Amino acid sequence: MINLKVIKHRLFWLSLSGAMVIAALVCIASWGLKFGLDFTGGSLLELKFAGGQPTVSVIQNQLADISISSLTIQPAEESIILHFQESDENTHQAVKNALSLLPEAKKGLEEVRFEAIGPSIGQELRSKSFWLLFFVLIVIIIYIGFAFSRVSKPVASWKYGVVAIIALAHDVLITIGVFAVLGRFYGVEVNTSFVVAILTVLGYSVNDTIVVFDRTRENLPKSTSTFAETVNSSLNQTFVRSINTVITTLLALFAVLFFGGDSVRDFVLALIIGIFCGAYSSIFVASPLLVVWEKWQRRR
Repeated sequence: MINLKVIKHRLFWLSLSGAMVIAALVCIASWGLKFGLDFTGGSLLELKFAGGQPTVSVIQNQLADISISSLTIQPAEESIILHFQESDENTHQAVKNALSLLPEAKKGLEEVRFEAIGPSIGQELRSKSFWLLFFVLIVIIIYIGFAFSRVSKPVASWKYGVVAIIALAHDVLITIGVFAVLGRFYGVEVNTSFVVAILTVLGYSVNDTIVVFDRTRENLPKSTSTFAETVNSSLNQTFVRSINTVITTLLALFAVLFFGGDSVRDFVLALIIGIFCGAYSSIFVASPLLVVWEKWQRRR
């Protein structure tokens, strides 16, 4: 069996995690997230040119006489995606008609999709997404507290739930921090699919954490070692399982990232970052925090 000294070096792992979380918070506070149409309102227009794709500068010049704001042009593999603030049908048709005059559109111009969302709907989606995340976290605390209700020594059952939530916050904040950087420097937007990815990460991360905690719960009654030694032994017993699970999951996600197309790329990227952080936190954050809390409790 693997014999990693995770608990022995817990201050190093917790300091590393703390540094990453602080860096993520600084990025979030400095730049925030680049909200997409789902949250701000506006239009998304995707067009395919039969005669080859025009350049971004050509499209910008062609649309210079049309009154549109916050125009973003994103070339895809076989199409061009345009984001702009206006969501009325007249602007939609004006943009499409102007681009149909380009030489690349002479052989045909296909509208792949058009999505329009009003600002009030976007604000409502943002509010509902926040409350949904809050509700999920509360349910997770209640579930873990119930699942570990028979564990009372040396750490109370509710503390398992609190530690799991701290580990989840670690995963979510780092993921959001990375997307704050991507939004600032690469224009990556956050939409409702990002919220779905975060919820998926929460489920994955808490599942991995519970596996380790559950092994600790099983080992405590029959262990003659200290609490720290028992936790470390439990980590080693579940380490290979956790690594194998995350590797197989990431392999599938990387395949989708590279071959799945632009429409799911940001969603999959959020999953990859979050699931990697979740695997890390279940081993190097949650259990070490539990031991730190237990030691602090004994000193009181």
